Amino acid sequence: MNRLGRKDNETLIEMSLATDDNIAVLTNFKPSRSAGEDSNGPLCETISNTESELPSNSEINKRHQSKDSVFFRDGVRRIDFVLSYVDDPNKEEEKKTERRREFEKNLQKAGLELETEDKKESEDGKTYFVKIHAPWEVLITYAEVLNIKVPIKENDIPSTVEYPLDCMLKPFRLPEKVMHPEPDYFTAPFSKSRQELYLIDNESTFFSPSMRNRIVYYILTRCPYGTEEGKKKFGIKRLLNNGTYTAAYPLHDCQYWKKANDPNCDNERYTLYMEWARFLRFYKEQPLDLIRKYYGEKIGIYFAWLGFYTEMLFFAAVVGLICFLYGWFTMDENMSSKEICAAAIGGEIIMCPLCDRKCEYWKLNTTCESSEYSHLFDNVATLFFAIFMGIWVTLFLEFWKRRQARLKYEWDLVDFEEEQQQLQLRPEYEAKCTHKKKNPVTQEMEPYLPLTSQAVRFCISGTTVLFWISLIIASMIAVIVYRLAVYAAFASIMENTQAPHSISGLLTPQLATSVTASCLNFVIIMILNFLYEKIAVWITDMEIPRTHLEYENRLTMKMFLFQFVNYYSSCFYVAFFKGKFVGYPGNYTYMFSSWRNEECDPAGCLIELTTQLTIVMAGKQIWGNIQEAIVPWIWNWWGRRKARCNPENLYSRWEQDHDLQSFGVLGLFYEYLEMVIQFGFITLFVASFPLAPLLALMNNVLEIRVDSWKLTTQFRRPVAAKAHSIGVWQEILNGMAILSVVTNAFIVAFTSDMIPRLVYYYAYFTNEDSPMSGYINNSLSVFQVSDFLEGNKPEKNPENFLTCRYRDYRYPPGHGRKYDHTMQFWHILAAKMAFIIIMEHIVFIVKFFVAWMIPDVPAEVKARIKREKFLTQKILHEYELNKLKQKLCECKTYENMEKEVIATEGKVELSQAM
Repeated sequence: MNRLGRKDNETLIEMSLATDDNIAVLTNFKPSRSAGEDSNGPLCETISNTESELPSNSEINKRHQSKDSVFFRDGVRRIDFVLSYVDDPNKEEEKKTERRREFEKNLQKAGLELETEDKKESEDGKTYFVKIHAPWEVLITYAEVLNIKVPIKENDIPSTVEYPLDCMLKPFRLPEKVMHPEPDYFTAPFSKSRQELYLIDNESTFFSPSMRNRIVYYILTRCPYGTEEGKKKFGIKRLLNNGTYTAAYPLHDCQYWKKANDPNCDNERYTLYMEWARFLRFYKEQPLDLIRKYYGEKIGIYFAWLGFYTEMLFFAAVVGLICFLYGWFTMDENMSSKEICAAAIGGEIIMCPLCDRKCEYWKLNTTCESSEYSHLFDNVATLFFAIFMGIWVTLFLEFWKRRQARLKYEWDLVDFEEEQQQLQLRPEYEAKCTHKKKNPVTQEMEPYLPLTSQAVRFCISGTTVLFWISLIIASMIAVIVYRLAVYAAFASIMENTQAPHSISGLLTPQLATSVTASCLNFVIIMILNFLYEKIAVWITDMEIPRTHLEYENRLTMKMFLFQFVNYYSSCFYVAFFKGKFVGYPGNYTYMFSSWRNEECDPAGCLIELTTQLTIVMAGKQIWGNIQEAIVPWIWNWWGRRKARCNPENLYSRWEQDHDLQSFGVLGLFYEYLEMVIQFGFITLFVASFPLAPLLALMNNVLEIRVDSWKLTTQFRRPVAAKAHSIGVWQEILNGMAILSVVTNAFIVAFTSDMIPRLVYYYAYFTNEDSPMSGYINNSLSVFQVSDFLEGNKPEKNPENFLTCRYRDYRYPPGHGRKYDHTMQFWHILAAKMAFIIIMEHIVFIVKFFVAWMIPDVPAEVKARIKREKFLTQKILHEYELNKLKQKLCECKTYENMEKEVIATEGKVELSQAM
């Protein structure tokens, strides 16, 4: 194995950290001249203006040379990044040209090599492309700066023993070469001073393309381009925002539908498409190592989490389906729906009007079908499933921690300090903060934001967030008003004594109102989401977060808080408020003194919560997939329409990628947000809809392939980034897991009819042979028609009913405490509160016991981490010891050499002992 050495005193780059603006600017880069420079002209070509001419090698007959390549024209230097811009003949063009000239000159000073494609070479005849290559000297310098780990020795720890059941999983496995594209190595942070230690076989392939584009992007974000308005300006982000450049991106390695002609190309994009991004491969495992190698750890950890979440959903979906089937098979045994549907019981019970004046009296058996179907979700299995999901969510989070720990070990992230990577100052923070103060740790001057400025910005930010949350609540109240208004209309049309059945067997006034209001609410949710996303990014930028990690965390909390209120507020209303504050005939409760509060269906409010949850959850998933897959495809189809008319060998790799959509810095953020909102639906309200995990499972199987397809085929290659966990999302999931226990306990207690039925079964039954007989009659109170107030008395009473029934537990007319709550009401309320306390305590005790029992890091992984650390330290110390011996032999006396060798050996022994 060829290991290439370098001189110890070779200095390639100087980082000025103590400049006026405290920005790490690369200057005085002095690359050595290569042979290629003498034969082919300058390695770096600057873009001067639209009249600039390409070097002589651009005159190669492009009809005989394919441009679908990831290399410079010499076929040797790899393109690590591409910048594009368009000439725009306006007043700003001269300023933009000057910015580009200064920026590219500074990139050359940083050691990067540039090559320009003139606009005449592009498909549209307008776009210039600046190709960037990072030579070896730049790569090794920044590999040390970024603390990149590289191989030092092949891993000699035996792989995990295969289990007998593994043979059953072979149909779901991918080929070994796809699953593990690289050998497993012991690694160590790169250092220029000990290059002989690393397994450097080939300088051009030692750093993977994802590492290379990460290094180049680090330079691009910190490279200055001049001074404007007395302030130093820097970074590719600003140049993209002000239109100086139109795009900046690394290249895909080949076309996704076929392999590249270049034998040196790894064709990883093609492999990912064939083995991962096609829907027909939905039953196969994901090639996580290849995803991580091609896209970086941050995207790899997302797909690992999404895949693990989907696997765990399978168990919840199976149990939920069993609970649903139990409700289905026991529908005919449900005494409540039998009594409602019976002509002798439900057909004889006259219910009070559902609205004032216009509505008529109606018979209970008109809700027969809806009461039968409500049993699908409101049965004994509901309680079991609510408890099961409380434990399932704990198992999911704990086992994910273990899976995450294993990935950290396998992907060399054990010693990765997020502070090192994420806590670096954002270029925007460095640019906007003009005040300086000394860092007590480094004793260096660094920018900071004064406390007064922070307070003002936080006040504006907090006020904006509260305003938008208030806007959501106002929109929810508007939907409630809509429900109350149309509810009266539906009730007056659909319920009357002349019609023994509703317009449709399942469509009661409550259900018709719920369906239309849910659809309206979904539309409002989507509109508010679209608007708030832009506002959230704007106010987070205004706060000027210090680090990338701070920026992501603040944006995450703002977006999640908004989405939480936006998506779940309507479900909370139906679950915990609807039908709870109705009053009784003759003394109804009114909203804004105008609209009578809604009543629940005689069969309960749970079926309406199920309807609300299904429409919002399913609608969000369908709309999300349309947004993620179809919209980018349409944009890309439109952008590539001209290129399809030209020969393929003239459609260059950088132009192909330029025509794709940009994944964006927040692309992954929206993917996490979508899944976490879905996680809330299947945990917070799962007691009302046992099929929610099954819907989520089917969506996620599609989601994995849609996300992989769009990332591989419809988006430019994202810049690789490191991450050792899912970040702040883990804490959000933990919080939702705890909240879900409370919400499901309240749903079972207050939204379903389980507790009233159990109280009747054990304390108020009248028939020992059939304890549930008479429950419906017992749950309906009697009202005397003559007690109606003039304002809400029905206009018509053709059959001269003297009494009507309503859903409540109140004393009948003629009783000394007429229309007051009965003792049974208070017994049921006490039972509900006791149930909530008992269920919460049981589930929380089991949750915390399970969390305590399952260690976050598997014992095997701990042992392998310790073994790898020990061997890596040993290799490094032996290398340093040999180097020291060689150096001392050359320039020191034997006595001094002996002392230093003894000291170094002692250091090795001490390290081993520790």
